[in-house]
Amino acid sequence: MDQGYERERFETIKIKTSVAKKFRNYCKSIAKSQSMALRLMVEFFENNGVSPEDHLGETIASLKGQIIKRSNAVIAIIKNIEKMHHKPTTAILQTLFEQMSQMEKDDDEVFDFGMPKLLTDNEERDHYKNAYYKTQEAYNDLKQETKGLLKKVKFVRNNFGIGHYRLNITKESLEILKQKLEHVHHHNPTETGR
Repeated sequence: MDQGYERERFETIKIKTSVAKKFRNYCKSIAKSQSMALRLMVEFFENNGVSPEDHLGETIASLKGQIIKRSNAVIAIIKNIEKMHHKPTTAILQTLFEQMSQMEKDDDEVFDFGMPKLLTDNEERDHYKNAYYKTQEAYNDLKQETKGLLKKVKFVRNNFGIGHYRLNITKESLEILKQKLEHVHHHNPTETGR
């Protein structure tokens, strides 16, 4: 008796004699009763969404073989991509990284500035104090030169129009003044004197 189906009664299904013989032989080969074999077949078709009229190839084993062949083809394609694309790209990047590290080593040798000198609080205060005094001195010099320049300015009245101002200095004095204004940044030299 089939487990779980002991109390159910049997139904008769009309099938051809040759089909019944073939079905009984199949049931014996899988060691199942006719009812259980038929139930398993129907569930197989329902669960896998397959119709009995569908042709799946020679056997499930042949499908497995086809899947393995397809998988091997995909693996071969991936290996080819890796070989043809990724490895050369990786090699190029590796070469670039090596060149960059070599350039950094070369740069370290050429542009070694050494350790910066740390200033104490007193040295820092003196540095900024001196810079302030130099700036004040430059400002006072500029102020004096401007006052001296303004003293040399004279108003000239014009008989036929508006009057104007005239600067009474020589051409050489004007050139010296221009040079001082163009080279203002030289009043604050760096520690190297440049």
